[in-house]
Amino acid sequence: MVSMKRPTRLATGTLLLLALGQQALAQSPDTSPAETAEIPSALDAEMFYQLLLGEINARGTEPAAGYALVLDAARKTNDPALYQRAVDIAFQSRSADAALQAARAWKQAHPGSREANRYVLQILLALNRVADSAEPLKSEVALAPAKDRSAVLALVPRSYARVSDKKLAASVVEQALAEYLASPATGAAAWTSVGRVRLAAGDSTGALEAARRGQAAGPRAEAPVLLALEMMDPKQPQAEAIVRKYMEGKPLPELRMGYARALLDSQRYAEASQQLQVITAEKPDFPEAWLVQGTLQVQDNQLGPAEASLKRYVELAQAQRSGEDRSRGLAQAYLALSQIAEKRKDYVLAGAWLDKIENAQDLVSAQNRRASILARQGKLDEARKLLRALPERTPADARAKLMAETQLLRENKQYKPAYDLLADAIAKDPKDIDLVYDQAMLAEKLGDMAQMERLLRQVIAAKPDYHHAYNALGYSFADRNVRLPEGKELIEKALQYAPGDPFISDSLGWVEFRLGNKAEALRILDTAYKAKPDAEIAAHLGEVLWNMGQRERAQAIWKEGLLLNNENETLQETLKRLRVKP
Repeated sequence: MVSMKRPTRLATGTLLLLALGQQALAQSPDTSPAETAEIPSALDAEMFYQLLLGEINARGTEPAAGYALVLDAARKTNDPALYQRAVDIAFQSRSADAALQAARAWKQAHPGSREANRYVLQILLALNRVADSAEPLKSEVALAPAKDRSAVLALVPRSYARVSDKKLAASVVEQALAEYLASPATGAAAWTSVGRVRLAAGDSTGALEAARRGQAAGPRAEAPVLLALEMMDPKQPQAEAIVRKYMEGKPLPELRMGYARALLDSQRYAEASQQLQVITAEKPDFPEAWLVQGTLQVQDNQLGPAEASLKRYVELAQAQRSGEDRSRGLAQAYLALSQIAEKRKDYVLAGAWLDKIENAQDLVSAQNRRASILARQGKLDEARKLLRALPERTPADARAKLMAETQLLRENKQYKPAYDLLADAIAKDPKDIDLVYDQAMLAEKLGDMAQMERLLRQVIAAKPDYHHAYNALGYSFADRNVRLPEGKELIEKALQYAPGDPFISDSLGWVEFRLGNKAEALRILDTAYKAKPDAEIAAHLGEVLWNMGQRERAQAIWKEGLLLNNENETLQETLKRLRVKP
């Protein structure tokens, strides 16, 4: 039974606009015969009534009847708007099969319609009918203007992102795009899309090969390089080879920046700094490079260059339009500039930089820096109160406060209160492995080596790939000159999980030195120091050189280490023990 519920204004208005639009198009003097051939000159009374009933039912209790009436009207009038309306009604009634039927009817009536074809493709993928999507995918690319095809190809992986059978998706996409993989004009984009769906299917080797073939098809194309950047990993050196080949030309600064970030993720700090220097020299108005370069320079204690880099970033960022990224970047720069002022003991200026932070999300970082300034002025209790006064809207806020207070106590050598603070937190959440690891490091500072080992082995048992725990335990053996073979084994295990990490390499070099393998120790420590100039690595490298009779070079390394961080405990202890004044 057809419901005769009174039509809403929207339904009636939609139909009237449809009718008037068709009349206007049919009567327009500028409309060609070809364009009007498939459109009726006007809706007759019978068709208008059919559409009216269709809308009433679609919005009432019988959407299936409404769908049937509208789809029938679409077939009779051959009107794309009515086909689309039929699809929409099917979606509203949660009938994907009916939506697919209407979309296919639309495509059959209008084979050249990209919109109709796109509906068919999207509905098939929503139904997880991946195997049936090859032909619509071919049409999606073929129907696009030649100038837009690379952009259309780039969107293919997104279309297949939610299908369950990722391997089948990769196979279907490669089959559908075969023509475009072989074309010089589209090869780079097509191979990149194939690579992305392969990567989503867990086929990193196949994804890497696709990126390589994409670069071969378009040596200056950015898409294959972006894919390679995502896969950069010490275990896949071929990915970096693709990136480096692109960098030989005149790369986009954004891609060189991406390469620098990938190097930072791999803890290859010296190489990352080189890339940042190239960007700031070639494109001095590229803000992000100055921010990252300044942050690295602060870490390396290059306070003068860091201040210049960060101020340059602030100048460029303030000239740009407002936005969340700009706000967060400025907050990061102000925090770093505050840290520089704090290191110089200019606490008034340090506070002034913090006062510039407007982003509420960076409140914890800003207050943490303020607390550090108070602690350096001998106001540790006041600093702790400042941190504890921070709001706790979420569990993440509470954890951030805990870590900030623990770090504050550690920096001020209040190891027992920091240890107890973590012990209370772990009692509430024993599965928080990061807290257990931090507590182990504090046990070491307290001289309780048995407790440190127990906690680290607890971390390893709970999370076997937690490389920091292997490294910390192995290094503790090397530093105390005990259980050296076991220490070396633990450190090598850590390197399996984090290949090339300069700090773990430092541990390995130190245990080799303790084992009497001086030449190997020198080789390892030299490489680690070049990768990451750091005061602690400088302490170990210098001692190996000193022991091997290379006294002048040892002193030069120690001087560099003091410039990097003259408060480093390992370096200070080394110089005191060896009675050296570099």
